[in-house]
Amino acid sequence: MTTTYRTQNPATGELVKEFPYASDDEIQQSLAAAASAYRTWSTKPMAERGKILVKLADLFDERAEELAAQATLEMGKNTREAIGEVQYCARIIRYYATEGQRLAADQELKNIDGQTAILRRRPIGTILGIMPWNFPYYQVIRFAAPNLMLGNTVILKHAEICAGTALKIQELMREAGVIEGAYINVFATHEQVSTIIADPRIQGVSLTGSERAGSAVAEQAGRHLKKAVLELGGSDPYIVLDSADVATSARRALFSRMSNSGQTCTSNKRIIVMDDIYDEFVAELTKLASELTPGNPSDANRTEYAPLSSEAAAIGLMEQIEDARKAGATVHVGGQRPDLPGYYVAPTVLTDVPETARAYSEELFGPVVMIYRVHTEDEAIELANSSSYGLGGAVFSADEARAQAVADRLEVGMVHINAFNVGGEDLPFGGVKRSGFGRELGPLGMDEFVNKQLITINTPR
Repeated sequence: MTTTYRTQNPATGELVKEFPYASDDEIQQSLAAAASAYRTWSTKPMAERGKILVKLADLFDERAEELAAQATLEMGKNTREAIGEVQYCARIIRYYATEGQRLAADQELKNIDGQTAILRRRPIGTILGIMPWNFPYYQVIRFAAPNLMLGNTVILKHAEICAGTALKIQELMREAGVIEGAYINVFATHEQVSTIIADPRIQGVSLTGSERAGSAVAEQAGRHLKKAVLELGGSDPYIVLDSADVATSARRALFSRMSNSGQTCTSNKRIIVMDDIYDEFVAELTKLASELTPGNPSDANRTEYAPLSSEAAAIGLMEQIEDARKAGATVHVGGQRPDLPGYYVAPTVLTDVPETARAYSEELFGPVVMIYRVHTEDEAIELANSSSYGLGGAVFSADEARAQAVADRLEVGMVHINAFNVGGEDLPFGGVKRSGFGRELGPLGMDEFVNKQLITINTPR
């Protein structure tokens, strides 16, 4: 049998374990089990579901190191960041467990002359989640936690390289008390995913992934009249209008970009710097990038850079870098793979990237920094908004009003002033344009896959 779900160590290239695809019969059994579980799970009092989720959060905290090690093994995230991701998941779960009843409470719309109108938030059924590898716990939990709290059931199709992580999440769900069938992991093929979306027992689909995958899923969801939420990545602008300490600004920009080896949807992929500080900024950032050396991601104390998630990811990123070089971009440092086993790409700094280069319009998912020189705020805004993506962005200035004025004109779903990639379990996450649609986390995370049911009550006189 062909096996494409696999654990393969990005630091060494070693194949650790393979997992077979689910059979078509197993897919049908999963659909039936999730639909059956919905009838029980959705009728449990929300407070009871909340207690189960609190137990789940406790398990994530208690086993943070074990879970982190699995993520490091499968997609190369360094241990320190992986532990932080698992602990963040615990906070997300607790947020929905403790705030869910308030977020989903009945909302009285009017009460006039004895007639009452109430908006209720009710579960709708089984939801399919299609999740990526770059944050193998967080991406799943931010989708699953609010839906389980609402009373929906979940079928989860994880990334092919994160099979072990997927199984650990399912194991914790069972141990916490999530009933059989309410959360089901499937090692599905692309064809089987299409079958699941088309099935009438599925009421919606949430995908975090590439623009290509999102387009395919949205097309299928639309054909079958299913609600969809899509988070499709971005090429976030990071605008530096001024700085009293350029070296510190450059350091902050680089290490924001290097988080998760640059494999973050909201990473600062396009750094836009005013002309008067540009040369110093580029020189300092290039110096810092040149000092980074590859390290073993399983070392919790490492400060170097980790590998990318796969050989295909490393090859694809190198092709984008080389294309930019040929198009006329300047490569200040990096632009090559170190002579090591595994999927490492050296931190790379690019300037003068022309519009003809793929890197100008494509997402760079890895440790590549693009820096652009601008002379005016209008030029910075025009460049920032020239991307087809619209996920997040940031503006830095000692003059907060100046930064706010620029931020107000950015075409993104999330914008941060004098900070970057600010997030939290209680803050909505999502974008506009080709970065997708819908929101996760915060109060809006419970408002996507829900029946906003209207009830009117006319009291007899």
